[in-house]
Amino acid sequence: MNDEGEGKMKNPEDYQAKPDKTIKEHSLELIDELDRLNNLGYIKNDQIYELTKKACWYHDFGKANKEFQKRVMSEKKIRMSLEREVFHNILSVFLIQPDAFESKDDYYKVTQAILFHHDYAESYEDVYDQLKSRKELCTALLNEFPLVPIKNRLQLELIKRIEDDQVVKIKGLLHKCDYSASGGFVAEYPNDFLESGLENLGYDWNDLQKFCIDHRNENIIAVAQTGMGKTEAGLLWIGNYKGYFVLPLRTAINAIYQRIVGDETKKIVSEKLDERVALLHSSSLSYYLEMAEKNKKELVEMGMDGIDVEEYQKRGHQHSIPLNISTMDQLFDFVFKYQGYELKLATLSYSKIVVDEIQMYDSDLLAYLIMGLKRICELGGQVAILTATLAPFVEDELKMAIPGIIKQGFYDNSLRHNLKVKDEEICIDDILAHYTANKDSGIGNKILVICNTVKKSQEVYEKLRQSGKVENDEVFLLHSKFTRGDRAKKEEAIKNFGKTYVGDSHEIDVRNGIWVSTSLVEASLDIDFDYLFTELQDLNSLLQRLGRCNRKGVKSIDQTNCYVYTVINEKLFIINGHGFIDSDIFNISKAALSQWDGPISEKQKLTLINDNLTTEKLKKSNYYKAYKSKCDWIASIAAYTIKQKEIDLRHIFSEEIIPSPIFERYRDKITKLVEQINQPNMERKEKLRLKELLYQYTLSVEKYHVTNYEKAKFKGEALTFEPLRIGKFETIQVLECSYDESLGFRKLEKSQIRNPEFL
Repeated sequence: MNDEGEGKMKNPEDYQAKPDKTIKEHSLELIDELDRLNNLGYIKNDQIYELTKKACWYHDFGKANKEFQKRVMSEKKIRMSLEREVFHNILSVFLIQPDAFESKDDYYKVTQAILFHHDYAESYEDVYDQLKSRKELCTALLNEFPLVPIKNRLQLELIKRIEDDQVVKIKGLLHKCDYSASGGFVAEYPNDFLESGLENLGYDWNDLQKFCIDHRNENIIAVAQTGMGKTEAGLLWIGNYKGYFVLPLRTAINAIYQRIVGDETKKIVSEKLDERVALLHSSSLSYYLEMAEKNKKELVEMGMDGIDVEEYQKRGHQHSIPLNISTMDQLFDFVFKYQGYELKLATLSYSKIVVDEIQMYDSDLLAYLIMGLKRICELGGQVAILTATLAPFVEDELKMAIPGIIKQGFYDNSLRHNLKVKDEEICIDDILAHYTANKDSGIGNKILVICNTVKKSQEVYEKLRQSGKVENDEVFLLHSKFTRGDRAKKEEAIKNFGKTYVGDSHEIDVRNGIWVSTSLVEASLDIDFDYLFTELQDLNSLLQRLGRCNRKGVKSIDQTNCYVYTVINEKLFIINGHGFIDSDIFNISKAALSQWDGPISEKQKLTLINDNLTTEKLKKSNYYKAYKSKCDWIASIAAYTIKQKEIDLRHIFSEEIIPSPIFERYRDKITKLVEQINQPNMERKEKLRLKELLYQYTLSVEKYHVTNYEKAKFKGEALTFEPLRIGKFETIQVLECSYDESLGFRKLEKSQIRNPEFL
């Protein structure tokens, strides 16, 4: 960029932005990253490119002030003095020459982006206050430069543009280029591999997948039955472009990541893994470490045995990698408009976002998702909704948020399920009768029982074991309240048990066994059972659960293979902030299913959804009201009024604990791990590896369990375990409870808690 006429500072090469870089060098590095984005085709508007280029050039001019130069050139580290200095983003505004812009509007847009490219102040009002109240100090700090006078109307002009579409993009791209240049990493790696990687699989694409290829440049909704290859369809729609695949559960995300990079015979990505595909969830670094440990041989074959997992994870979280598999909370927190949200939104504005399993989100998360998709599409991003079921009211909301979105259904009239609905509680006798009859007949006898709560699943499991009609090694339990180590083993076991075929043959795998579980298995595990016994939660959930039975449609449905029980514990209904099942949606679902007895086709399942979960029928439900209320609240959020650290998109009301029986059994191992983790000068990678070993002994419980236990300890009514301190900021509580590898976590009744007086 030509220095002449570009600003009030003629020699940016004479001042340091960092100890090893001048302001000019750093600014040109930003422009190099901006050009990288432009050359990839991600900046579609020439004006956005030119204005962002100016923002990159000017953004750090304020660092030329005397005090900053003293500090940056000092051999000793000197802390910034808030009395003697002003933040450089504020000072830069005095050096932006309005005459360098074609219009005042352009000048204001770039000034807004630069003024807020750091989040040093308490609030955005504080930034403007400093511009006014510390004007004399600003002038003194920059007294060797001719300064642009700051007029009172500047604040008004900038506030008017704070959420302007172009300002959001300019500021977001400035953040992206600045972080990349400062961190020494690439702003975006190219996606030049996905289409060829998919073609190398050698598949004949079905109608769903062809639809996604044909409509790559449009926003789409594709409703397709289980087993049609939605993952491949979503990847085909993304093509050779920046893309995000969004799912609700980490286990499902990890599974898709493995399909892309870890399939033993058909990898979609077989090289440059750390530049091509990323995991975005709260445990991604742990997953990478585990993968690097387990798959050393494969990584050597891919030429990646020296992969730096920390650098890999950092690239993903800076949104530099072209293909990303993500949880919703990693992306859609931008709807809170925290300071700096523009980086994420600007990136998504040139990306293609695939949303899978949209029916899994509660009312709040659905609101964040749809309001976020609306804003992404307004700024130029594209969206594909791929799902097995889509409630009409959600479709209505999507069509309002994304005008012109195209919907297509993909299903056949195949029959996979013979359904019997029973107006009673889930029945142990029914399960046992089927199990013993099937076992006597020597036919497929894989039975899956799905309950609405962990507690109910434990009750059913215990009754089955106590019946004397099932061998103990033929009944199993899986839910979310096992330690990470135990749960991983159980998930591997259920996947192995739930295979359709024996090995690579087309011989159906016949076994005897009952697995009792919860909604955990609805979407996260690829399993195929012969029979399903399930409590009703709602129609969407039911169709997901049906997908775990006769998944491939190759088993007989001459007899009933799915039983649905429509009497559940009414304490689960949402009342006064308690419960999690909407009673209106439950009752609508129950009425729709009443007395169903016989085969149900894929088309009939969709008809159940389409006829019953409509806007008209749900508009008085708590779920719909909560959704609308949350949308209104999101729309009312003013920019920079919420701090990013205050955001809790997932409403995390849980806490990681170590069950007391586990702690007492493995006390020496756990204590040693804690000691090793807390050793000074421990290499970060090794510390993370040790932490991951420690977390294998933990599980997540609702916070009220911990709160109640703390109260009991304080009163001297419970045994005290000292919290395990992991580094400076993290502790893990040891919680007195019941725990074993069969049942998992159970809280103790007050009478069961060991009183320290008697120990």
